[in-house]
Amino acid sequence: MILVVDDNPVQALTRKAILARAGFDVETAYSAAAAFEALENDSNRDISLVITDHIMPGESGCHFVTQLWERRVGLPVMVLSGMAEAEADYAGLDITFRTKPIQPQDLIDLATKLSAPKTPSTPRS
Repeated sequence: MILVVDDNPVQALTRKAILARAGFDVETAYSAAAAFEALENDSNRDISLVITDHIMPGESGCHFVTQLWERRVGLPVMVLSGMAEAEADYAGLDITFRTKPIQPQDLIDLATKLSAPKTPSTPRS
């Protein structure tokens, strides 16, 4: 399941529709607080990717990601922002950053890549 976090309902629901048509199960949250509630909900324990806006009321994306990883270590995160310079705020964090607008196929391709289960590499003999 993918959790889309954006304080703009139109943006969140558009991304949800794009991803749902591609076959993903998607949950939306319109604030960081709602996202944390969704993560704590037993039925959402299988969230494999969070796609979040960079700026939300009362919460920066960077702070949100840090808090998120305190609850779910290693959960893949894609940050979207209309400001390319915002990428610098995530220096040292293992996130995927993209500027908006993001093309639907790019969103689907990245979601597929980031939400795929990580398979350990097998040592070669």
